[in-house]
Amino acid sequence: MEVCQVLHMNGGRGEQSYAQNSSLQRKVISMTKPIIKEAINNLHRNTFPASLAIADLGCSSGPNTLYAVSELVKAVDEVRRKLGHQSPEYQVLLNDLPGNDFNAIFKSLAGFQEDMRKQMGDGFGPCFFAGVPGSFYGRLFRRKSLHFVYSSYSLMWLSQVPEGLEDNKGSICMVGTSPPSVVKAYYRQKSEDPSSKECCYIWELLSVALNEMVVEQGIIEEDKFDSFNIPVYTPSPLEVESEVGKEGSFTIDLLDVSQVNWDAYDEEVHQSEAFKDGGYNVAKCMRAVAEPLLVSHFGEAIIDEVFSRYGEIVANRMSEEKTEFVNVTVSMTRKG
Repeated sequence: MEVCQVLHMNGGRGEQSYAQNSSLQRKVISMTKPIIKEAINNLHRNTFPASLAIADLGCSSGPNTLYAVSELVKAVDEVRRKLGHQSPEYQVLLNDLPGNDFNAIFKSLAGFQEDMRKQMGDGFGPCFFAGVPGSFYGRLFRRKSLHFVYSSYSLMWLSQVPEGLEDNKGSICMVGTSPPSVVKAYYRQKSEDPSSKECCYIWELLSVALNEMVVEQGIIEEDKFDSFNIPVYTPSPLEVESEVGKEGSFTIDLLDVSQVNWDAYDEEVHQSEAFKDGGYNVAKCMRAVAEPLLVSHFGEAIIDEVFSRYGEIVANRMSEEKTEFVNVTVSMTRKG
């Protein structure tokens, strides 16, 4: 599977789109606002450039794309007002793989610019935008052309499915029962336990739904199922620290771990409704993320059935145990 050709979130603004099903990701962006502010303050501690280049790696599409940008710009504007400087010119570079719905972003820019001018008042901007299609595993920008690089819920995606996963039968990701060769293959492609629940459980339950359709009805061929693996690797905080140290170009300013419930709406419903609705919400969120990958391998015919089963499985697990995403947030400064 050529990941760069098929990996993208569901575009548009329909019921199954990422734009309509990314509240959890927005919640995490909100949780990291204090870290963003501190990083912006550190950036302007010794200098305040007349123009500021900001890159968002894995920007996707929908309201979260420009929400992240607005938080970055607001943080800069707060600093410049305190220091008595004029607003810099902003160059915002939005990166994602070529299948991303960049057109949806571009269509929303005029409204975004107008909203920002109203919020920020006189003296703001100007703000220039450009789309940068391509993989962040390759070269995307000119040397020393960026001041601030941001990414959220993107860096866990690998450039390709690791080789050597033939023994990972019955699962689409690393799980506790995966043989050591599979764990090593994922590690080479990029934790103390990268197959642990907090890393892969949400994907493991999708495996369960797919496997049911193999075993019960033969809707999915077993060989087809066994040859499908998700190109995701979620490193531990210790592993992040180790890799940054080995690469050597950056100093870690902050390394933080936080948790968020699988269901972004978990605090908005009564307990009696929470598990059923939660399973439905999680399934819609995951469908917006995973559907293009599944369609490229299995075709479109199975998708509705897969995510119907998946929602029921997730709801059942949420009623029996605590289900959370563990987020690793790292803020770094380039040396020299």
